[in-house]
Amino acid sequence: MSAKQPSKPRTPSPIVNRRAKFDYVLGDEIVAGIALTGPETRAARDGHIQLRGAYVSNKGGELWLNNASFSLKINERGQAGSRTVDTAPRKLLVRRAQIAQLEAQRKNGMTIVPTKFLTAGRYIKIVIALGKGKKNYDKRETIKRRDIDREHQRMMK
Repeated sequence: MSAKQPSKPRTPSPIVNRRAKFDYVLGDEIVAGIALTGPETRAARDGHIQLRGAYVSNKGGELWLNNASFSLKINERGQAGSRTVDTAPRKLLVRRAQIAQLEAQRKNGMTIVPTKFLTAGRYIKIVIALGKGKKNYDKRETIKRRDIDREHQRMMK
Protein backbone atom coordinates (compact mmCIF):
# COMPACT_ATOMS: atom_id res chain seq x y z
CA MET A 1 0.00 0.00 0.00
CA SER A 2 1.63 3.20 -1.14
CA ALA A 3 0.57 6.53 0.22
CA LYS A 4 0.14 9.34 -2.22
CA GLN A 5 2.82 11.99 -1.75
CA PRO A 6 1.42 15.46 -1.14
CA SER A 7 2.35 17.77 -3.97
CA LYS A 8 4.22 20.96 -3.21
CA PRO A 9 2.05 24.05 -3.44
CA ARG A 10 2.85 25.77 -6.71
CA THR A 11 3.78 29.42 -6.34
CA PRO A 12 2.13 31.30 -9.18
CA SER A 13 4.36 33.40 -11.36
CA PRO A 14 3.32 37.03 -11.75
CA ILE A 15 1.42 37.98 -14.88
CA VAL A 16 3.70 40.41 -16.72
CA ASN A 17 2.88 42.99 -19.35
CA ARG A 18 5.98 42.54 -21.50
CA ARG A 19 4.66 44.90 -24.14
CA ALA A 20 4.73 47.83 -21.68
CA LYS A 21 8.51 47.61 -21.39
CA PHE A 22 8.80 47.70 -25.18
CA ASP A 23 6.31 50.53 -25.82
CA TYR A 24 7.22 52.81 -22.89
CA VAL A 25 10.23 54.09 -20.98
CA LEU A 26 9.09 53.11 -17.49
CA GLY A 27 9.68 55.20 -14.38
CA ASP A 28 8.31 55.06 -10.82
CA GLU A 29 6.34 51.95 -9.83
CA ILE A 30 3.48 51.71 -7.34
CA VAL A 31 1.94 48.52 -5.96
CA ALA A 32 -1.84 48.92 -5.77
CA GLY A 33 -4.70 46.74 -4.67
CA ILE A 34 -7.52 45.93 -7.06
CA ALA A 35 -11.24 45.42 -6.41
CA LEU A 36 -12.28 42.08 -7.94
CA THR A 37 -15.29 39.80 -7.78
CA GLY A 38 -15.04 36.05 -7.09
CA PRO A 39 -14.78 34.83 -10.70
CA GLU A 40 -12.25 37.56 -11.48
CA THR A 41 -10.14 36.49 -8.50
CA ARG A 42 -10.22 32.87 -9.69
CA ALA A 43 -9.15 33.94 -13.18
CA ALA A 44 -6.27 35.93 -11.68
CA ARG A 45 -5.06 33.03 -9.53
CA ASP A 46 -5.24 30.68 -12.54
CA GLY A 47 -3.29 33.15 -14.70
CA HIS A 48 -6.11 33.86 -17.15
CA ILE A 49 -5.45 37.61 -17.42
CA GLN A 50 -3.97 39.62 -20.26
CA LEU A 51 -2.57 43.10 -19.63
CA ARG A 52 -1.61 43.87 -23.22
CA GLY A 53 -3.20 47.16 -24.22
CA ALA A 54 -4.35 47.91 -20.66
CA TYR A 55 -4.01 51.37 -19.16
CA VAL A 56 -4.95 53.25 -15.99
CA SER A 57 -7.19 56.32 -15.97
CA ASN A 58 -8.27 58.77 -13.29
CA LYS A 59 -12.03 59.29 -12.92
CA GLY A 60 -13.44 61.29 -10.03
CA GLY A 61 -10.25 61.09 -7.96
CA GLU A 62 -10.03 57.29 -8.28
CA LEU A 63 -7.77 55.13 -10.44
CA TRP A 64 -9.41 52.62 -12.79
CA LEU A 65 -7.78 49.77 -14.73
CA ASN A 66 -9.18 49.77 -18.27
CA ASN A 67 -8.98 47.22 -21.09
CA ALA A 68 -7.45 44.36 -19.05
CA SER A 69 -8.83 41.02 -20.29
CA PHE A 70 -10.08 38.57 -17.64
CA SER A 71 -11.04 35.14 -18.99
CA LEU A 72 -13.90 34.16 -16.67
CA LYS A 73 -15.35 30.68 -16.26
CA ILE A 74 -19.04 30.28 -17.07
CA ASN A 75 -20.85 27.94 -14.71
CA GLU A 76 -23.52 26.55 -17.00
CA ARG A 77 -24.70 22.98 -17.28
CA GLY A 78 -23.35 21.01 -20.19
CA GLN A 79 -20.63 23.57 -20.93
CA ALA A 80 -17.49 22.14 -19.33
CA GLY A 81 -14.61 24.61 -19.23
CA SER A 82 -16.32 27.35 -21.21
CA ARG A 83 -15.01 30.87 -20.66
CA THR A 84 -15.94 34.44 -21.52
CA VAL A 85 -13.66 37.47 -21.79
CA ASP A 86 -14.48 40.49 -19.64
CA THR A 87 -12.74 43.85 -20.17
CA ALA A 88 -14.80 46.02 -17.80
CA PRO A 89 -12.97 48.75 -15.83
CA ARG A 90 -11.81 47.76 -12.35
CA LYS A 91 -11.11 50.07 -9.42
CA LEU A 92 -7.56 50.31 -8.10
CA LEU A 93 -6.99 50.81 -4.39
CA VAL A 94 -4.36 53.53 -3.96
CA ARG A 95 -3.81 56.28 -1.37
CA ARG A 96 -4.89 59.81 -2.24
CA ALA A 97 -1.32 61.14 -1.96
CA GLN A 98 -0.17 58.56 -4.53
CA ILE A 99 -3.05 59.48 -6.84
CA ALA A 100 -2.09 63.16 -6.62
CA GLN A 101 1.55 62.32 -7.37
CA LEU A 102 0.58 60.18 -10.39
CA GLU A 103 -1.80 62.83 -11.69
CA ALA A 104 0.90 65.52 -11.49
CA GLN A 105 3.23 63.32 -13.55
CA ARG A 106 0.46 62.47 -16.01
CA LYS A 107 -0.02 66.16 -16.78
CA ASN A 108 3.64 66.23 -17.86
CA GLY A 109 2.90 63.78 -20.70
CA MET A 110 3.38 60.51 -18.83
CA THR A 111 1.03 57.52 -19.02
CA ILE A 112 0.10 55.15 -16.20
CA VAL A 113 0.64 51.57 -17.39
CA PRO A 114 0.06 48.25 -15.56
CA THR A 115 3.24 46.15 -15.63
CA LYS A 116 2.62 43.14 -13.34
CA PHE A 117 -0.21 41.29 -11.63
CA LEU A 118 0.92 39.74 -8.32
CA THR A 119 -1.13 36.77 -7.11
CA ALA A 120 1.31 35.08 -4.72
CA GLY A 121 0.00 36.28 -1.36
CA ARG A 122 -3.39 36.46 0.20
CA TYR A 123 -4.26 39.62 -1.69
CA ILE A 124 -4.08 40.23 -5.41
CA LYS A 125 -2.00 43.29 -6.26
CA ILE A 126 -1.13 45.12 -9.44
CA VAL A 127 2.09 47.01 -10.15
CA ILE A 128 1.55 50.20 -12.12
CA ALA A 129 4.30 52.40 -13.51
CA LEU A 130 4.63 55.80 -15.06
CA GLY A 131 5.71 55.54 -18.66
CA LYS A 132 6.67 57.84 -21.50
CA GLY A 133 5.78 56.50 -24.94
CA LYS A 134 8.68 55.45 -27.16
CA LYS A 135 9.00 56.55 -30.77
CA ASN A 136 9.53 53.99 -33.53
CA TYR A 137 13.26 54.72 -33.75
CA ASP A 138 13.58 54.07 -29.99
CA LYS A 139 11.84 50.71 -30.44
CA ARG A 140 14.21 49.77 -33.28
CA GLU A 141 17.16 50.68 -31.05
CA THR A 142 15.76 48.42 -28.31
CA ILE A 143 15.46 45.51 -30.76
CA LYS A 144 19.05 46.07 -31.97
CA ARG A 145 20.42 46.18 -28.43
CA ARG A 146 18.54 42.98 -27.52
CA ASP A 147 19.94 41.17 -30.59
CA ILE A 148 23.49 42.29 -29.78
CA ASP A 149 23.14 41.12 -26.16
CA ARG A 150 21.81 37.77 -27.37
CA GLU A 151 24.82 37.36 -29.69
CA HIS A 152 27.22 38.16 -26.83
CA GLN A 153 25.53 35.53 -24.66
CA ARG A 154 25.92 32.93 -27.42
CA MET A 155 29.60 33.78 -27.80
CA MET A 156 30.17 33.45 -24.04
CA LYS A 157 28.78 29.89 -24.01
